[in-house]
Amino acid sequence: MRAVGDETATGYTQGKGKNAANISSREIKSKLFKGLFIGATGFSLIVLLVLLIRIFTQGIGFLSWDFLTSFPSRRPADAGIYSAFIGTIWMMAVTAPVSFVLGVGTAIYLEEYAPKNRFTGLIQMNISNLAGVPSIVFGLLGLTIFVRELSLGRSVLAGGFTMALLILPIIVVASQEAIRSVPAELKEASYGMGATKWQTTYRIVLPAALPGILTGNILALSRAIGETAPLIMIGALTYVAFLPEHLLSQFTVMPIQIFNWTSRPQEEFHFVAASGIILLLVMLLVMNSIAVWIRNKFQKRL
Repeated sequence: MRAVGDETATGYTQGKGKNAANISSREIKSKLFKGLFIGATGFSLIVLLVLLIRIFTQGIGFLSWDFLTSFPSRRPADAGIYSAFIGTIWMMAVTAPVSFVLGVGTAIYLEEYAPKNRFTGLIQMNISNLAGVPSIVFGLLGLTIFVRELSLGRSVLAGGFTMALLILPIIVVASQEAIRSVPAELKEASYGMGATKWQTTYRIVLPAALPGILTGNILALSRAIGETAPLIMIGALTYVAFLPEHLLSQFTVMPIQIFNWTSRPQEEFHFVAASGIILLLVMLLVMNSIAVWIRNKFQKRL
């Protein structure tokens, strides 16, 4: 009996030692990965901080009201971003409604009306894949369809349609996720009260999913503001000393104007480009803040 008890005690001690060793090994791995993640985050923040400091120190001296209200010039002291700023607003005035209507409409159809079969699954997979396609591909598509086939030329309309195609997959995916988040009980209660499919979608699903839909749309539009490659492909101008008069007018946007300044050999133009980057960052921060405000406001209302 004593021998059996000793063996049991020995086995228990060995098992306890193994468990302690496993726990110690897991703690070391946990601390190692935690340190790795903290280091990666810290490195990213340091790089971002250095970049922001460099931009603000170079561009804050050229940022003024004259810079906002002046046209581009061959002299850095007189150069402004007015035409590019107004051109960006014109382009977004086309991109925003087109992408919203097409994106949200596609999401509603796929989630509420489309049958769940292989065909709709293929469509869903392609939309998700399009969200990761390089922007230059959409520029080639816009050049082929809007500039050449539809003969829209280097116009605001062609640029707006091209950017709408660029952000359309993002809006569709974000809107689908927002619609899926609506509780099924709300729709079932609506059907139980005798509402039709469209009445349920319009009065129940869309209001409940609106915060996520609007947030996804605004964040997608923020990406469209900062894109350059698609507009270069369709032939947007790099030097514009006039304002667009209608949707078929030629135009430029802030990223292209900034790119034009950075390609100049004079160092002063690089400082002017930094001022344009500051203005562009402010616009993006304002749009993202609006997205957060809209989401919080509608979530409280719901």
